[in-house]
Amino acid sequence: MSKATDVLFVSHGGGPMPLLGDPGHQDMVDRLTELAADLRKPSAILVISAHWEEAIPTITSGTTPSLIYDYYGFPSEAYKIEYPCPGEPVLAQQVAQALDQAGIQARLDDQRGLDHGAFVPLKLMYPEANIPCIQLSLINTLDASTHLAIGRALQALDYDHLLVLGSGFSFHNMRAFFAAQTPEIQARNLAFEDWLEQTCGDSSLSEPERAKRLADWEQAPHARFCHPREEHLLPLHVCYGLANKACDRHIAATILGKQSGMFYWG
Repeated sequence: MSKATDVLFVSHGGGPMPLLGDPGHQDMVDRLTELAADLRKPSAILVISAHWEEAIPTITSGTTPSLIYDYYGFPSEAYKIEYPCPGEPVLAQQVAQALDQAGIQARLDDQRGLDHGAFVPLKLMYPEANIPCIQLSLINTLDASTHLAIGRALQALDYDHLLVLGSGFSFHNMRAFFAAQTPEIQARNLAFEDWLEQTCGDSSLSEPERAKRLADWEQAPHARFCHPREEHLLPLHVCYGLANKACDRHIAATILGKQSGMFYWG
């Protein structure tokens, strides 16, 4: 992996709400804006979004990706959001080759656009939409170890000033988001967030220990309460597999009343 690569996992919020002025997302908007200002401007961005699953890893390879409004029930302006960034077919091909070299079958898709797991954080961080962007899917088995392996395969990439952006949510229980905020729910949320922060950030852990904790994430406190389905956690596994070290920075954000985390490796 090029030393110029930045790796960042973000909690992307609820649908298009961060872009519609929702007060429950202001902390998240502030954190992402600050992060973009702190990072060196990337020459290209590779997004692993929680909102795309395929049987094998699939990479967008078109030159002008459209947007996929993969949410419903929002005001009309949510379906008029624009993010006209270019694609980057050369990077897409390099990602496919890196996976293939690691024995992971992958394919290119020159038709698929960017889903809201990509364009929401990108629009907040880089509103000019002038940085080439591609997306890499999750695998629909949702196996944690497989996604760690995908991340490790991406270590072979050598692309100057690349930003790898894992876009998910460290807490993703939809019922809990819209239920009354009880002390019990808050305690469950915080216990898992504390475990995740320690797992990703404790420099006293060896990398095999850290990887095993992430592979066995269901053993974490209240893991299945915080993630009834794990697709919003797995972009973090890809990010860690690529970085293979303790994170350099943990950023906490309150989103829809729940504690959420973001992790940076530089």
